[in-house]
Amino acid sequence: MALALPTDSGHRRAQSRMQRALEVAATTPAGDVPVGAVIFDASGRELAHGVNRREELGDPTAHAEVEAIRHAVRVHGDGWRLTGCELVVTLEPCAMCAGAIQAARLDSVVFGAFEPKTGACGSCIDVLRAAGAPFTPQVRGGILEQEAASQLVAFFHSLR
Repeated sequence: MALALPTDSGHRRAQSRMQRALEVAATTPAGDVPVGAVIFDASGRELAHGVNRREELGDPTAHAEVEAIRHAVRVHGDGWRLTGCELVVTLEPCAMCAGAIQAARLDSVVFGAFEPKTGACGSCIDVLRAAGAPFTPQVRGGILEQEAASQLVAFFHSLR
């Protein structure tokens, strides 16, 4: 899987933004998988964030990425388009979220932990860079991967 390699300053920015996504993930309602997503505009301002709320809302579409996109389009000022924005999420997006990312025209996606079962940014399938994709954002994975994976491991361990 070919993921974009950030510059040193780009890597530091991605780590800083991922740290914010990890903080957001820690606020996930009890019973939901702790995933945090944050959307930043081109100037670096946080537009919105979201967490998984599928169990809380009884809504299969209430993934962190979709929740963040829904909030961000309300404040970004370009209708449904998030052009110039970056999504930072603690877990590799699934196919549904990758479709929402394309539809919202996010410029870039940064994720923490890879998801080998359902990851749609290169692990299982690659929705965002598939031939004929209507829009192709830049994708960087594995940013603070261990920290992101640790939150998930702790959650699933608590269920056992």
